[in-house]
Amino acid sequence: MMEVILHVYDVTNSGSEKTNNTILNINKVFKDAIGLGGIFHSAVQVYGEDEWSFGFCEHGTGVFSCPSGKNPMYTYREGIVLGKTNFSIFKVNQILRELSREWPGSDYDLLAKNCNHFCDEFCERLGVPKLPGWVNRFANAGDAAMEIAGNTAFRFRQAKTEIVSASKVAYRFLAGVTSSNGSAPDSPTNSNTRVPRLQASWFKNLITNGAKPSSTEVDDQDEDERLQRQHSSKQGTDQLLRQSSQQEHELPPLHQNFRHDV
Repeated sequence: MMEVILHVYDVTNSGSEKTNNTILNINKVFKDAIGLGGIFHSAVQVYGEDEWSFGFCEHGTGVFSCPSGKNPMYTYREGIVLGKTNFSIFKVNQILRELSREWPGSDYDLLAKNCNHFCDEFCERLGVPKLPGWVNRFANAGDAAMEIAGNTAFRFRQAKTEIVSASKVAYRFLAGVTSSNGSAPDSPTNSNTRVPRLQASWFKNLITNGAKPSSTEVDDQDEDERLQRQHSSKQGTDQLLRQSSQQEHELPPLHQNFRHDV
């Protein structure tokens, strides 16, 4: 059995001393003070004095090795024993050859496929625990945020497409209804003069009773109006007859108004 050691570095390869100091301060606050995480590089050592990691290159594999704890690009932080592997050195070399083929340098991605992801994969194949969560937490959080943003944008585009499609279907439906009717609706001037009154009556009943009047109620209302008009007409006729009779009694006899010319 052989120990598997994880070597962790602060990422200080920006070329700017100010930026490098900022990263060191971030790591001190978020890792050392509150244990959340930071910006780190990692590598795995097993059998021998070298450590193995992954980085970007345009051609060939991104898997590389260097003396343990001595990567010149970063500032060494600490080494963590992850456990012991039961594999022989020959099996470990076979795993490294497989990883070299599967991890080309052109696939490197700061958030989705970085050195810490490679070390996780290497440790899993060696049969030891993966990296502590704080080593790659910032990259994982950033990758999750990017995925959420991408899914949100896709859903907005999908919703927009569905709304446009629904609008087109509604427009075609309304166009079909209009063409099948073949005429415009009656204007207010052509409508029955009794309709507005019935509509107003229906609205009043709706507010008062909470229900639209039945056809029987409307027929009863029409019959009452007809009887009322007949009664009013009869009253008017009787009044005219009485006035005419009264005038006849008041007039003098015709011979009294007849004048003879001499």
